[in-house]
Amino acid sequence: MHGHPQAISSPHARPELLKARRVVVKIGTALLTGNTTHVDRRFLLKLCGTVGKLCEQGREVAIVTSGAIGAGCGVLGYATRPPSLPERQACASAGQVELMKLYAQAFRRIRPPRAVGQLLLTRDCLVDRNRYLNVRNTLRMLLKRGAVPIINENDTVSVEEIRFGDNDTLSALLAGVAQADLLVILTDVPGLLDADPRTHPQARLIPTVDSLAPEIEAFAKPTGSFLGTGGMVSKLAAARIGLASGFGVVLADGRDPAVLLDVLAGREVGTYFRPPGDRISARKQWLAFADKPKGAILVDPGARDALVKRNKSLLPPGILGVAGTYEAGELVSLVCAGREFGRGVSNFSSAQIARIRGKNTAQAAAELGLPLCDEVVHRDNLVIL
Repeated sequence: MHGHPQAISSPHARPELLKARRVVVKIGTALLTGNTTHVDRRFLLKLCGTVGKLCEQGREVAIVTSGAIGAGCGVLGYATRPPSLPERQACASAGQVELMKLYAQAFRRIRPPRAVGQLLLTRDCLVDRNRYLNVRNTLRMLLKRGAVPIINENDTVSVEEIRFGDNDTLSALLAGVAQADLLVILTDVPGLLDADPRTHPQARLIPTVDSLAPEIEAFAKPTGSFLGTGGMVSKLAAARIGLASGFGVVLADGRDPAVLLDVLAGREVGTYFRPPGDRISARKQWLAFADKPKGAILVDPGARDALVKRNKSLLPPGILGVAGTYEAGELVSLVCAGREFGRGVSNFSSAQIARIRGKNTAQAAAELGLPLCDEVVHRDNLVIL
C-alpha cells in the first residue's frame, strides 16, 4: 500500500477482532488534511462511509478526531500552523465548527444516514470522577441511539496543566471510558516499523506486539506531521494504556479508510498490540490513567512482589524512598529498580512517607503520632501496570 511494507494480509489472522463490538477510531491531522490547511472532504466522506458499514455490522463506533487547528488555519487564512498559543486556540475555535459541519454533512450523505454528537474534552474532564462518569454516560447514550460520537481535545481552553498532549493519548483514555473492545489508530504509516523508512528503505513492519519491551520502544521516533502533535512515541504511549487496561490497539495505514473493514475482519494489517490478559475495571482504569502521577514511591523487590503477585497493600517496611512532592490523597507512581510497575492513591504525603519508610507499622504509627498506621497505598486504590 502506497509503497510501504505491509504484513501479509490473511483472513482471520486475528480472530478475536471479529468479536469487537465497540470500537474507538482515532484519525490524525495528516490524514484529515493531507498536510494542508484544509480538510480533505473526499477522505472524510470515505471514512464516514466505512464507519457506517461497521455500524451496519452491529458495531458501535466512536471517532477521536484531530484536525481542528489544521482546518482553522484555512478558515482564518493561515498558510501554516501559527506559532503562538492564542493564534492556535483561535484556529481551533474556528476549525472545530468547520470540522463538525463536515462530519455531520458526511454522515448525512451515507446510507443509511447517521447522527453525530460532539464531545470536547480536557484532561480534567476525566480526572474529576463525576465529570468522568458524565462523559461515560453521554458516550453510552449516543452509541445506544445509533449516533457516532466525535471527540476532540478542547484546544480553545486547554493549557498545559489540563492538556492530554495529543489525541493518541486521548483516544486511549476514551477507549477506556467507553469500555471499548478495540482502539484503531489510523495514521499515514503502515504501523510500527523496525527502523525509520526514510533512512532505511528495507524497514519491516512488526505485525504483532504482546508487550512494550525496551527494544520495541526503541523503534519509536519522536516526530509528527507539520500540523499534528503526535508521532510514534505518542502512539506507543496509547498502546501502553491499551495493553495495561486490557483492550487491543491496532496501528494502521489509514490513507484508505476502508482498512478499518480489514482490521475488523481479523486480517493482519498494521501492527496489533495484543492485550495480555483480562481488562481491568473501569474504576481502576480511571485511577491509573486519568490523572498524571504527582510523584513516586520507591519500593524494594519484596514489596513489589507482594503488590504484584499477592495482591497486597503497600506498607512502610518495603518503602525505600520517595520522589517528588505530593499530599495525601494524590496519585503516585510505584517504582522498583527504576521502573514504574503500578500507580495508586497515597494515604500519606511524601514528607510523611520519607519519615516512615522502612519502619514496621508500630514504629511508623509512633513516628506520625497515630494510634495505628494505615496502609501507605491500599490495594483497592492500587493498579498494577
